Parts: sequence; C-alpha cells; structure tokens
Amino acid sequence: MDMIVFLTQAVVISFSGVMAPGPMTAVTLGLGARNRHAGALVAIGHGIVEFPLMVLIIVGVGRVFALPMFRVGIGLAGGAMLIVMGGIMLMQIRRPAPVGGEPNRRGPVLTGILMSAGNPYFLLWWATVGLALASRAAKLGILAFVLFAILHWLCDLIWLEALSWASHRGSKLLGNRSRRIITVVCAAALLFFGAMFIFNSTRDLI
Repeated sequence: MDMIVFLTQAVVISFSGVMAPGPMTAVTLGLGARNRHAGALVAIGHGIVEFPLMVLIIVGVGRVFALPMFRVGIGLAGGAMLIVMGGIMLMQIRRPAPVGGEPNRRGPVLTGILMSAGNPYFLLWWATVGLALASRAAKLGILAFVLFAILHWLCDLIWLEALSWASHRGSKLLGNRSRRIITVVCAAALLFFGAMFIFNSTRDLI
C-alpha cells in the first residue's frame, strides 16, 4: 500500500515538472514540426542521461549538483549550447520537411541527451525534489526504486510525444508556413533560455 501511494505521488510530481515550459518543450515542438515521433526520440535521449543520474543520486553524487560553482559551469555551457541550437534551428527554416522515407532518428536522441546534460534546472531538480523522491523509493526497496525510475521516465515520454504529435499535426494541417512559424517561435525560445542561463550564471559568478 505504501508503495502504491508513493508511486502515485511520484507520478503527479513528475508530471508537474515535465509539463513546466522550458528548453525541452521548445526543442520538442520544433523537432515535432518535422518528425511526428521526435518527442519519443528526445525522451530516449533524456533517459540515457536520467537513468544513470538516478543511480548516482542514490549513492550521494547528486549533492554535487547543488554546489554553486557546478551550477554556474553547467549554466554557462548549457546556455551557449541552447543559443547554438536555436541558431541551427533558424538556419533550417527554409529546408523542406522530409517527405516519405525514414526520418533522422539520431538527431532528436542526441538533442535529448544535450538538453538534459546541459540544463542546470534539470540537474537542480534532481538535486532537490528528485533526490527526495529517489531516496524514498530506495527506502521502500529495489522494486519501488525501479518502478519509480520507469514511471518517471514514462511521464517524460508521454508528454514529449504528445507535444511532438501536436506540433506535427498542426504543421501538417496548416502547411509549410505554419511549420516555419513553429520553428521560429521554438528557436526564439531556445535563444531566450540560453541567454537567461548565461545571465543567471554570470550573475552568480560575480
């Protein structure tokens, strides 16, 4: 019974974090305009970072993520990466959307990895809220911890896939102009988040 109550709470908390607007949302919407299942692929890349991170948090490494200098370094590097990705997205505006054939699957997976590893707020969430949830899951046993990890990632998968499906559906119905508008808005969001990461990290450094 305790495990069911905990897992229910973990799913609700996980969804609240996943659904918060941020760089992952922006990049998934942008990729979704071209690839219907970009969200699932981004979630796979996200999981490649997140699953090992959960284990590291349990063994005590997660506390490092809360250190000011670590957050500053991640913020500067992540901010620069977001600005570069936003610029690349803008350069791809005039490229036609892929028609038929297999879409490039490596790009969204790599994007999911970079969006996770370079996001200071993602790491800070795991150093605080995530640490509390993972610790409680570990106390309930290995099964609870495994189920928690899977359910948390499934929240990411469901939400990101829903975003990319909605973006793709909208751009398909409204045509290339709609796709370009979505891309511009998402690229602008990445540039904004990148500048914000760098500004906040520079302020903390000073």
